[in-house]
Amino acid sequence: MSGSGAMDSFDVVIVGGGLIGSCLACALAPLGYSVALIEAVSREVGEQPSFDDRTLALSRSSCAILKGIGVWPRIEQHATPIRRIIVTELGRPGRVELDPAETGLSEFGHVVEARRFGAALIRRMEQEEGIEIICPATVQQIERTGDSVDVDISVDAGSRRIKGSLLVAADGAFSTIRRLLDIPTREHDYRQTAVICNIVPEVHHAGRAFERFTPTGPFAILPHVGDRCGLVWSVDREAADRLMALTDDAFLAEAHDRFGDELGAFQRMGLRSQYPLRLVRATRDTSERVIILGNAAHAIHPVGAQGFNLGCRDVAVLAEVLAGDRGGDPGAQQVLRRYSGWRRPDHNTTIGLSDGLTRLFSNPSWLASSLRSAGLIAHGLFPALRRRLAAGAMGYRGRVPLLARGESLRARQP
Repeated sequence: MSGSGAMDSFDVVIVGGGLIGSCLACALAPLGYSVALIEAVSREVGEQPSFDDRTLALSRSSCAILKGIGVWPRIEQHATPIRRIIVTELGRPGRVELDPAETGLSEFGHVVEARRFGAALIRRMEQEEGIEIICPATVQQIERTGDSVDVDISVDAGSRRIKGSLLVAADGAFSTIRRLLDIPTREHDYRQTAVICNIVPEVHHAGRAFERFTPTGPFAILPHVGDRCGLVWSVDREAADRLMALTDDAFLAEAHDRFGDELGAFQRMGLRSQYPLRLVRATRDTSERVIILGNAAHAIHPVGAQGFNLGCRDVAVLAEVLAGDRGGDPGAQQVLRRYSGWRRPDHNTTIGLSDGLTRLFSNPSWLASSLRSAGLIAHGLFPALRRRLAAGAMGYRGRVPLLARGESLRARQP
């Protein structure tokens, strides 16, 4: 599948046509950049692994970014607002209820199904003449020539070489581009697996999102369309196969025991899937004429649902940097420095919080338990702490890009 008029030279070549890579293509094409999007898996929604049945919790800033790149109107009617976030720990005192009204807003963000999100991205890209989708195709070799990057790809018809001023790796935690460029990663295996499915509880969710910390990882319930909820249950890796093998009734009963009675009995469920949980972070997010973003740069634990939102802010920042370089070289060293310098504080903070919370709530020691309870109680008592926590959950931490603030980017000048 490709856009109109196959080309051999582009301003930006994006490798990875999942959610983040496709969002970047939608952000850059209206700015006047020619974009090649290379994807190894068929663009059919049912086959693309990013476009599966997962429920994605989109922060308020991510929703603003999607609106700014023309995608949000296509998914808004299928999105469920998050009107309250409730945080607890299994078997310990303390409860934090975050209300967006404390920050003067009506919701923290929205929950959408990845499959609908993917379909909306495909339709949006079909409207942009500046995007050529090359799929299915795999990258075989990369050669940098000083003023460009040559990418050799394998396609159904044989092979093809395309040229770009900037190469963007958005090809996931096991990035081919990262491997070809010998960019090492720092990794930590949490020895946990996320078991994911949709459920229907007895009591309507009313826009409430729940995160319950347990010794095996967080147990999260997200509000979804109608009376459905998305369930993300992190368990020790050895327990995941057992949960996947349970009958629906047995699984729902165990999930209810883990969560409690706040939503009543869990009555029905959809298909289950599982994902191993690891921290994978590239040691650097730029190389000569290359930027690494999304999961290729930082695959993190789903605690707090910050992984996709972090990648979405990568997209917004790169789009703003390139919009500010109108008429220039998108792969120039100063562009890479501006992007990396802007993103580094957000990456460090968000990844540090995700990793720190996961390790803290998995620590069985008395001291760690006491610190956890004290933290939850303090956030429950003091509005200032809750407002700071809420701002971070919505993606408003540090320097916020224009798209995340609901402002538009101006098109690149020829």
